[in-house]
Amino acid sequence: MSLKTGASLDDGPLEGEPFGHAPETFDVDPPYVPDHDALAAVEAYADRFADRELSWLHFNQRVLELAEDPELPLLERARFLAIFTSNLDEFFMVRVAGLKRRIAAGVAVRAASGMLPREVLQAILARSGELMRRQAEVFRDQLVPDLSAEGIEVVRWDDLDRDEQKYCKKFFKDRVFPVLTPLAVDPAHPFPYISGLSLNLAVIVRHPKTGTEHFARVKVPQTFARLVSLGNQRFVPLEDVISAHLKRLFPGMEIVATHTFRVTRNEDLEVEEDDAENLLKALEKELLRRRFGPPVRLEVEETMEPRMFELLVSELDIDRDEVFRLPGPLDLRGLHGIADLPRDDLLYPTFVPTTHPQLAEVESSSPVDVFDAVRRHGNVLLHHPYDSFATSVQRFIEQAAADPHVLAIKQTLYRTSGDSPIIDALIDAAEAGKQVLVIVEIKARFDEQANIRWARKLEQAGCHVVHGVVGLKTHCKLSMVVREEPDGIRRYTHIGTGNYNPKTARLYEDLGMLTCDDVVGEDVAHLFNQLSGIGRNPHYDRLLVAPDTVRSGLVEAIHAEIAHHRAGRPARIRLKANSVVDEAVIDALYLASQAGVEVQLLVRGICALRPGVEGLSETIEVRSVLGRFLEHSRVYAFANGGEPTAWIGSADIMHRNLDRRVEVLVRLPDGPLTERVGELLDLAFAPTTDAWHLASDGSWTRRRGEAHLQQALIERQRRRR
Repeated sequence: MSLKTGASLDDGPLEGEPFGHAPETFDVDPPYVPDHDALAAVEAYADRFADRELSWLHFNQRVLELAEDPELPLLERARFLAIFTSNLDEFFMVRVAGLKRRIAAGVAVRAASGMLPREVLQAILARSGELMRRQAEVFRDQLVPDLSAEGIEVVRWDDLDRDEQKYCKKFFKDRVFPVLTPLAVDPAHPFPYISGLSLNLAVIVRHPKTGTEHFARVKVPQTFARLVSLGNQRFVPLEDVISAHLKRLFPGMEIVATHTFRVTRNEDLEVEEDDAENLLKALEKELLRRRFGPPVRLEVEETMEPRMFELLVSELDIDRDEVFRLPGPLDLRGLHGIADLPRDDLLYPTFVPTTHPQLAEVESSSPVDVFDAVRRHGNVLLHHPYDSFATSVQRFIEQAAADPHVLAIKQTLYRTSGDSPIIDALIDAAEAGKQVLVIVEIKARFDEQANIRWARKLEQAGCHVVHGVVGLKTHCKLSMVVREEPDGIRRYTHIGTGNYNPKTARLYEDLGMLTCDDVVGEDVAHLFNQLSGIGRNPHYDRLLVAPDTVRSGLVEAIHAEIAHHRAGRPARIRLKANSVVDEAVIDALYLASQAGVEVQLLVRGICALRPGVEGLSETIEVRSVLGRFLEHSRVYAFANGGEPTAWIGSADIMHRNLDRRVEVLVRLPDGPLTERVGELLDLAFAPTTDAWHLASDGSWTRRRGEAHLQQALIERQRRRR
């Protein structure tokens, strides 16, 4: 894909374009417009895009490397091992499932990397197998011995003493046995349905008189902790307890063999949209069908007998390349239970977010009057989790709900917590007679059921609930409060990079701006009207809005840096994102590098750009930071000829964000906010900062520095208390 396939800088908005014109903020004299020769110089590198799926596996490898890091607190390493499992599960359920669907449909279109879908799938399966075996070795050879040295033991059934076995026998009899359902396979009992991600026991039993053998499946119930506590910080896998008592499930039969296995299924959704109510019903039906998606992976214990193995492969109708023989125990998500142990000596030091100084300094009332604080400062840049979400964004919504001067609240919700105070505040506001509009994205992957429930609850309370634009996910993070004040109506807005979720706000690194700027308020009001109504073509002064202007706006900003560099003015591009995949934006960055512009990318996950390629990307540096917080913010910063600009928002540099979602980037006001973002990037790209560095061949190498980005920010937050 070439730069020409992206939005051309010469193209105006399409007639009837729903999300408006880009702000005119990238004018440079003379402008830079790439000609045919410039584009050809980039396109000459046919292998300039790394494969996105294999790049994601490199990301999960970095997570695994954290579990291997002896310098990290031990229980945090256990948590990273569990996160590795969860990450890979979702990758197979969605990305591998999508690849298999394209292969089955005969869609043999090459990826931007030049690989065919089947080639990508084969590479994924080979690399995934290596990583899963490496994970099992980390658990067995590093984590278990290290935990044991700290008095925490994960043992198998044969390691239990007599008292522990007696305890497990009673636990099985009283608690586990009543919920188990053995399912036999014989002419009267067809092979049972195996639910996705469930852990199962495959059992072969023999009739003692006839010698006839039968296969049976026992599902390990998810209602109990995966690791059974024996006291004194000793744990045994639940499947071991069940295996030791199978005779109670199959009385009069001999237990010949028992092994664990686990199936991963296609759990991506395909929903046709007509109108909001039909979408709700269609999605509810599709969620029921999700449980019955075809298998995309089978994990089995490496000791599994051949006949049992062959039966599973045959009955599940799965390719042998998609079967992984692994050392037990399978499914290490259960290590979250170990990581939650109250052992402060083996965890990260306690961290408590603090109220942002510009919100904390207002002494006119308690709790802080957020509206007063924003009026005083005009703009407040929040950086979570260092700045408390509860005393900033959450308080902003709760205060708006209770304030009699507030006339209306408008809010987007993509993901939120199960007991969300945001939801409660919106309901309170509606019940108090305020106009409340909530854009609930019910297609947020794996949160669909929860969002459907919230949508109905909000509707019942009198909120205006809409589901955005047909064909697009509403992923932008926006809140707007309309308040009547002595000098007239004033809009207060919050634009962020993260979800309105108080729980994840303590774990995810995100940025957000609270502002009463009239221009930003006008822009956000126009966008909400388009999401809920049928408005057309407003002009945005401070926003870039996907699917129409984010890609073209970023490309134009990159081209402006090239023009500045050619004119001898300061030029630099620094981007922070979860993923960098879009070919048009990457090609624009290659053009900038060929022109000599310094480019720095901080990418948590996928990066399809190849840095350091001679003649193509020699001035591009790519880093990745992983740690106790999930780096989630998106920042786009430009030197802009000596007048720096910075944008924050919800959009990653991916096709789905730029083409199939409603995303928003807001330009931060010149001055302190832009400078603060620059300082954050300075710290991230400092030579002494601990980070992974991407090589031109797609490999990542950790370069340990004197300071970790997140720890440095924690220390800075503590100093300002």
